[in-house]
Amino acid sequence: MATAAIKPSVFTWEGKDRKGNRVKGEAHSTNPSMVKADLRRQGINPTKVRKKSALFSSAKNNKILPKDISVFTRQLATMMSAGVPLVQSFEIIGRGHENPGMQELVLAIKADVESGATLADALRKHPAHFDELVCNLVSAGEQAGILEGLLDKIATYKEKTEAMKAKIKKALTYPAAVVVVAFVVTAILLIFVVPQFEALFSGFGADLPAFTRLVVDLSEWMQANWWMALLGVAGMVYGFKEAKLRSPKVRHTLDRLILKMPVVGEIVTKAIIARYARTLSTMFAAGVPLVDAMESVAGAAGNEVYRIGILQMRDNVATGQQLQMSMNQTGLFPNMVVQMVAIGEESGSLDAMLSKVADFYEAEVDDAVDGLSSLLEPIIMSVLGVLVGGLIVAMYLPIFKMGSAI
Repeated sequence: MATAAIKPSVFTWEGKDRKGNRVKGEAHSTNPSMVKADLRRQGINPTKVRKKSALFSSAKNNKILPKDISVFTRQLATMMSAGVPLVQSFEIIGRGHENPGMQELVLAIKADVESGATLADALRKHPAHFDELVCNLVSAGEQAGILEGLLDKIATYKEKTEAMKAKIKKALTYPAAVVVVAFVVTAILLIFVVPQFEALFSGFGADLPAFTRLVVDLSEWMQANWWMALLGVAGMVYGFKEAKLRSPKVRHTLDRLILKMPVVGEIVTKAIIARYARTLSTMFAAGVPLVDAMESVAGAAGNEVYRIGILQMRDNVATGQQLQMSMNQTGLFPNMVVQMVAIGEESGSLDAMLSKVADFYEAEVDDAVDGLSSLLEPIIMSVLGVLVGGLIVAMYLPIFKMGSAI
């Protein structure tokens, strides 16, 4: 009967080396006795070994980011190409990582591999960090005896994908932050500043202009119901995320709307095509059959419209249809991409052509994102001007009206 592998824990230790100097450090192991035995083999006489408190461990950031997985893949590929055994590579990477969560993940994979599991099976136990694409490529590499080369391709794929995501996020972070700050400033003005003007206006003895009256009424509502507005916004955000997560129909509708948006839709489309070409090129070059590869490619598309289209392409290819014809029938791919794929199929260099398509569209995304950043700046300034400037004008309108009457 197979027993579950015991997860390693972090132990802090103190002791004396061969020269009698006091030394201390941390070690990953399943129990204190193994830590002491390991220290004695290194010539250290342990005086104190204790399990690290979870209180201090939780204070650190244990969250594993996609960037951590990308770096881990590159480190593993580099070490294997240098001739370092797989298990020893995990040991070096795990103990040298600053993120405790990543340390635990790498050492857990190492324990599974040591117990006789394949690397692909060990990775499949962590679907939150290693998707089906990575697992399938690793499995193909193990079966064909080219794991070292496949790990290098996976590392390159991950690096390019994360670089493109980072580029898009960077372009969207600034305008999103400015819009949030603008609404926060507007709320502060409505709750704290406008009431001061309202007290001043009450002594005028005249009707306020319609715009000013609207702002004053909005201010009174915010003062009485600010908590309702806050909960409403939080509820809408939460409901939106849950609906998108749980409902394929909602995801499909939202993804279709995003693709039709001006400027942004074009960037998203180019990013999806680049990801599609890069993923399919990597898997096809690894020797994964085209029909099998399409399943992982569909999941990596990141858009419900393209996912459904790619799965339809997979069904067509399975019946003997050419890939370029299946792509053309979906209407989701530009003519240039279809023609490049057709040339690749005819010349037997489909992976190379797809790689060129990915390079081209990744460069297109970079240029489009830079253009989007330049376009958003004046739009953001206009939004700020309308929000803040509108409030200021509303507050000074009664003063201007009184001055003209005098």
